[in-house]
Amino acid sequence: MNWYLEVLKKYAVFNGRARRKEYWYFALFNLIISIVLAIVDNMLGSFSSGAGIGLLGGIYSLAIFIPGLAVSVRRLHDTDRSGWWLLIFLIPLIGAIVLLIFMLQDSTPGGNTYGENPKELTA
Repeated sequence: MNWYLEVLKKYAVFNGRARRKEYWYFALFNLIISIVLAIVDNMLGSFSSGAGIGLLGGIYSLAIFIPGLAVSVRRLHDTDRSGWWLLIFLIPLIGAIVLLIFMLQDSTPGGNTYGENPKELTA
């Protein structure tokens, strides 16, 4: 939970680096919260099958969009790639696979263009 809160504290920080742990814990907690909100939206009757999202889920998605974007850019920085690589997601299927591979890769050892390795700073 601390990793999730750490990303929220860095709400719009697009510089620096983010460890794999930070990125994937954030993704995991987003998934869990989204599932819970979908269930609550369904129980409250605020789920729109046409839109595929409920009121609470929509509000949460809007609130978490910028932090999710920021942690994704910092994760790409950790692998010594520019945040512009996120745009590869616009290529159907192939883009998502390439981006997944980038997010799964280990940190660049030592410092890189975007700062020192956060894994080495905490060790």
